[in-house]
Amino acid sequence: MSDAGAGAGADAGAVVAAEGGPPVGGPAVGGPAVGGGARRRAVAGSRRWVAVVFLLPALVLLGALVVYPIGFSVYRSLFDASGNGFVGLGNYGAMFSDEGIRTALKNNVVWVVVAPAVSTALGLIFAVLTERVRWGTAFKLVVFMPMAISMLAAGIIFRLVYDQDPQRGVADAVWVAVHDTFAEPAPFPGAKPRPNADLRASGGGAFTGRSVVRAGVPVDLPLVAVQSSDVRGARPAVAARPRAGQVTGTAWLDFTRGGGGRPNVIDPGEKALAGLTVEAVKGGRVVASAVTAADGTFALPAAEAVGARVRLPAANFAAAYNGVDWLGPALVTPAIIGSYVWMWAGFAMVLIAAGLAGVPRELLEAARVDGAGEWQVFRRITVPLLAPVLVVVLVTLMINVLKIFDLVYIIAPGSSLRSANVLALQLFQSSFGTDVDEGLGSAIAVFLLVLVMPVMYVNLRRIRKERRR
Repeated sequence: MSDAGAGAGADAGAVVAAEGGPPVGGPAVGGPAVGGGARRRAVAGSRRWVAVVFLLPALVLLGALVVYPIGFSVYRSLFDASGNGFVGLGNYGAMFSDEGIRTALKNNVVWVVVAPAVSTALGLIFAVLTERVRWGTAFKLVVFMPMAISMLAAGIIFRLVYDQDPQRGVADAVWVAVHDTFAEPAPFPGAKPRPNADLRASGGGAFTGRSVVRAGVPVDLPLVAVQSSDVRGARPAVAARPRAGQVTGTAWLDFTRGGGGRPNVIDPGEKALAGLTVEAVKGGRVVASAVTAADGTFALPAAEAVGARVRLPAANFAAAYNGVDWLGPALVTPAIIGSYVWMWAGFAMVLIAAGLAGVPRELLEAARVDGAGEWQVFRRITVPLLAPVLVVVLVTLMINVLKIFDLVYIIAPGSSLRSANVLALQLFQSSFGTDVDEGLGSAIAVFLLVLVMPVMYVNLRRIRKERRR
């Protein structure tokens, strides 16, 4: 090779080497490769810094709004109410020894077990059934609509729904209507005999005459405290006349409008009490009974009634049935859980319906062709295929329930608030209520975090497994 050719080759090799490639014909190939690796590392490092710069605002917010409050809560829980005296784990001991907090913990267990399970079950039922009706979309819309309502508004709504007065509370209005359909209401609730009359209280709300019944002598049963609505349209009372073979009498409202009138005497214009049950009692046993007519009169067989005492049973005066005390100490927690299910069953239904849309229809049809019934298809195919979605819904609702506060605080009345107490509400009361103890409140907050962490861990494991698939 000529010197000119060699020089040209050397120049080309130098140019290639300068551009980062191996020299032409040169034996040393390791040097330039090392330089390229360093440049790639430098580029990767610069990309990491760019990522950090973009993530920095989010990290700062995360630290300020999540990490710092958690750390400060742990620190504050180790001090007393004033924040100056170190008590160590004393606040945690006080938390488990306080009766109100133990009630809140029990209620939280009930919430975590019942509310997510019922909401998920209803969501599954709604999602499966709405696939078989033409108006399924409209039904889903109606069921999902409560999710658009805030917890505050839902609490106010259900505070009215659970009102014990049937005139205002929808729940008791329905319950009273059903009860009164099958149970005859008392004709004169709250009525009682006129003072100094022959009738006297005989226990259990009944009234019995002092004197025994005699043949040919009418029995007078004057009553007072009768509600005006119960005698509206009633006929004037009529004095009973003696009848052969019978013991007669009259029951009436011994009250004259505008005043006047004589006690224990039927005055003009005084109202008859129709539909009143009258019993003749001998030796504690009912021997005869009758019901007063529209004019207030009644008749008992003389053969049985003579020598007996007249009794007005308690069923005549039982107080009107006002339904169930939904917000009383016994039922307040189930009632509030019912309002939560009303709100969140639609959420569960929508997620489960989305998962159901991805279930292969070929599997369902194949099972039906093989002779499986609808219940078997649902239990052995649909539910197992929806298991990942059901877990997502269940875990999400469990985390949500552990933080429940709004509904309990708004729906539960003051008399039942302790019975409906939950940890989030107790946290609010201990930290900002009338008896403020920030150390105890911080301990409750840390305990709530500890309760949520296992559920979050299960959720994270599930997410990782799905990513590996």
